[in-house]
Amino acid sequence: MTEPSAAGASAGTAPGVVLRRHQNEALERLSEHWRAHDRAWAVLPPGAGKTMVGLESARRMLRSSEGDVAEGDVAECRGDVVEGGAARDAVDHVVVLGPNTAIQSQWVRAARDHGLDASHHRDLRSPVTVLTYQSIALFDADAEVDDDAHERPLMARLHPRGLEVVRRIRDSGRVLVVLDECHHLLEVWGRLLGEILAELPGARVLGLTATPPDALTAEQSALVDELFGHVVYETSIPAVVREGDLAPFAELAWLCSPTTAEEDWLAEQAERFTTLTTRLCDPAWGSTPFLSWVDRRFVDTDRVAWLDLVRQWPAETSAALRLHHVGLLRRPEGARLGEQDRRPPTADDWMVLVTDWAGHCLSGSDDPDDLEVVAEIRHTLPAIGCQWTARGIRRGRSPVDRVLARSAAKGIAAARIAVAEHRALGDRMRTLILCDHERASATVPVGLDGVLDAQAGSAYGVLDGLLAEPDVAVLAPLLVTGRSVVGAEKTLGALRDAIAEAAPDLAASLRISPDPDLPGAGRLEGGWTSRRWVPFVTRFFESGGTQVLVGTRGLLGEGWNARRITGLIDLTSVTTSTAVVQTRGRALRTDPAWPDKVAINWTVACVSDAHPQGNADWDRLVRKHTGYYAVDPDGEITDGVAHLDPLFSPFAAPAESDFDASNRRALTRAADRAGIRESWQVGTPYEDHTARTLRILPTRAFGVPEAGGASAGRRLLAEPAAVVPREDGLEVRGTQAPEAPARAPRRPLPDRLGRRALAVLGWAAAFVLGGAFLAEVFNELVAHVFALGVLGAAGVQGFRSWQRWREHRRLGTAYAHQVLALAARPPGLGQFAAAVADALRAAGRTAVGSEAVRVHVDADGEYRCHLADATDTEAALFAAVLDEAIGPILLPRYVVPRYVVDGTVPPDRARLRAAREESLPADGVVWHPVPTELGRKKSDAESYARALDRWVGCGKPLYTGSPEGAGVLAAQQGSDPFAVTTVMRRHWT
Repeated sequence: MTEPSAAGASAGTAPGVVLRRHQNEALERLSEHWRAHDRAWAVLPPGAGKTMVGLESARRMLRSSEGDVAEGDVAECRGDVVEGGAARDAVDHVVVLGPNTAIQSQWVRAARDHGLDASHHRDLRSPVTVLTYQSIALFDADAEVDDDAHERPLMARLHPRGLEVVRRIRDSGRVLVVLDECHHLLEVWGRLLGEILAELPGARVLGLTATPPDALTAEQSALVDELFGHVVYETSIPAVVREGDLAPFAELAWLCSPTTAEEDWLAEQAERFTTLTTRLCDPAWGSTPFLSWVDRRFVDTDRVAWLDLVRQWPAETSAALRLHHVGLLRRPEGARLGEQDRRPPTADDWMVLVTDWAGHCLSGSDDPDDLEVVAEIRHTLPAIGCQWTARGIRRGRSPVDRVLARSAAKGIAAARIAVAEHRALGDRMRTLILCDHERASATVPVGLDGVLDAQAGSAYGVLDGLLAEPDVAVLAPLLVTGRSVVGAEKTLGALRDAIAEAAPDLAASLRISPDPDLPGAGRLEGGWTSRRWVPFVTRFFESGGTQVLVGTRGLLGEGWNARRITGLIDLTSVTTSTAVVQTRGRALRTDPAWPDKVAINWTVACVSDAHPQGNADWDRLVRKHTGYYAVDPDGEITDGVAHLDPLFSPFAAPAESDFDASNRRALTRAADRAGIRESWQVGTPYEDHTARTLRILPTRAFGVPEAGGASAGRRLLAEPAAVVPREDGLEVRGTQAPEAPARAPRRPLPDRLGRRALAVLGWAAAFVLGGAFLAEVFNELVAHVFALGVLGAAGVQGFRSWQRWREHRRLGTAYAHQVLALAARPPGLGQFAAAVADALRAAGRTAVGSEAVRVHVDADGEYRCHLADATDTEAALFAAVLDEAIGPILLPRYVVPRYVVDGTVPPDRARLRAAREESLPADGVVWHPVPTELGRKKSDAESYARALDRWVGCGKPLYTGSPEGAGVLAAQQGSDPFAVTTVMRRHWT
């Protein structure tokens, strides 16, 4: 477990430099790594201090002008012995490469603050030279379009200026090359990087990135392994937040519907597709109708198991299950509907199956009916961005997708969010709105004329909408891109005055010109470029001169640093993990002037019910948050859309009628910044790893409390079953079993009470006879008194015996009620989870068992279950096996019986007596599948049955390949003992 620690200076750090925990750890790992390797790759989130790690690495390696390593560093490089005051492997130059000019300028300033001589000149005149990747990867425009370019070395395609930079690096002596945000190289210049490094055989290379390794594609991962080897150091965003070095934050979504013009256009386009799907369901359309074909391919197939079909045709089988969900197809034998399948088929699902139908059935057919089918499909496909080609149906960029991505409603949503943020934060509010591009690069297609504005979705279009909104215009919105600085003339004047305080000559050269595309707005023009104006605009933004900054992802979405920023509004369409981590990182910097800062990052999505592709923007939102961790409303740090809103599913957008409610929930949560900060538990211990969690949506199957009930929000501990029904009786066991009456009779109560009554009457008779005899000896009065006394004593004894009998009866009845109630109690999720964990450990699949099971029920009655203290692989396996264990019976190799008794009706005396005597027979049996991972071997199935018997109570496993097992499977297949709805999520601890 990791304990947060205070920042501090490490040995050999430059004077006055205080390193954070993760910076220290990264430098220590790198120091060890350099002893045997010349290339390293480190992963730190935006704001975690990658620049400082790079600069401190450079300072420790860089030779001084006298030929010595930096003072205080005893051969940090590779641990080599210092000979003559210099380390053999110290470097002569450091070359830093970054993705844009904003990051380039930051490196130069930071290096100088660190006491290093740094510049951005290509002649490498300074010991530290900071360049952009473009300064090297500057391709010759003519060479780039050669037909055989892909076969030629990329170095041969570089522009002469790029080649000159590479030559100077090679000839400058021992060099440390720092590749900042090096994921760019993997996306664009990966092959080129390998060729350049081959030209620098003596160079050390340090790759710095915020992109976690598991977010890389297989091709990118292979390239990283080839160029750098394994990751030397990695930490996550939640770890840095928990440490206190990044601001606590929440991710929220704003859902909007298209504008009226856009919605009408979508509805018109949808009519053609609706007509097509209606025709596809026509049993007389085509020589082999569509649904008949799908049934033949995925349902009526005796020779191929469902899992084999899934492996061979994953997209087609998923689409088939969604057809089943809406009643258009029988459920394939052995198929189980997951969360992703419990929704109507999308346009893509229809096209996947139509493509299969067309390729295997329609193509090449001479049947006139089939030719008619093909013609109608050809006519409809363009409405969803597809076309019928000689090679089958091909997908392109759908005009529907374009309308949703660039909807004017998104700009309106951004304005509403900005107003809400200002209402919550007042003068402290600093919001960045990110767009894909400054201006729309292409004209609107003819088909969208009158539907989309020419600049819809661009930074210009967003600024235009903000300036037109009075509540936002007072926040002085300002646009800054790599080409322009645009805003209201009053705002630009204030910016020029702010520049004059630091650079009067520059301010004097700037002029405000009317912007031809934005009435009432102007441009600040003059002798400057983005390298100069970005720092001035940033300071203007941080000082409050503008409270809403509109920019492009290319300039401000990566590397830009503004500590006062309080949130981000993401209007971009990019969905890669790299872009998501970088854009969100802009808002996570801590603010020294506001220690309690909490950032809110908004994602705006435009969704429509009017078209089958109306979820395209929702799907983008889902991809943005998959693998990205943030705190959810219940205080769990999870990935995916669940941290946006607990009611969101990654597989289907909410209905448009629910948008207002979800937006209100988001606004309420955004206003509770104190609650968000508390949820992050800054300063508490953490483990910095992720695990799979099985979530069971609100249900009564496991006795979940009503929403907001007494158990809500608490972690539940599992206990073995106290009373287990067996086929011929009950088994009372365990520490949780009820305690039998301490003096409960061993014989049946009627027999015992009869014996006691006879004894009492015998004593009474003896005393009466004795009294009569004494009456003859003594006087009659004394004898009668004595007889009455004896009879009174006998009566008292009889009354006491009756009381004891009543008490025994009461205790026995209460005990019977307890036993019966416990026997009828349904098993808990924690009990099944504990059994799965113990069985997996017994099978050698995990290192931990039931002691590591964690079950939590939230305020909405949703269960969350995961395996703590386990690797991510083990936790994922546990969640998958548990999901199958509580799921329906499909085609398991083994099943186990669980006997049950009925506790829903008041018991009669005979039933209570049998419960008290533990002889009550079972009323029925419920069969459960042995999960696949535990059913491959008989020994594993028996281990699972033993674990399940301990925690829940069950019989011996039954092999479904036996005659008896086949009969049970035939009778029980498809039955769902709990009928729960489960989803799989990941969380961070």
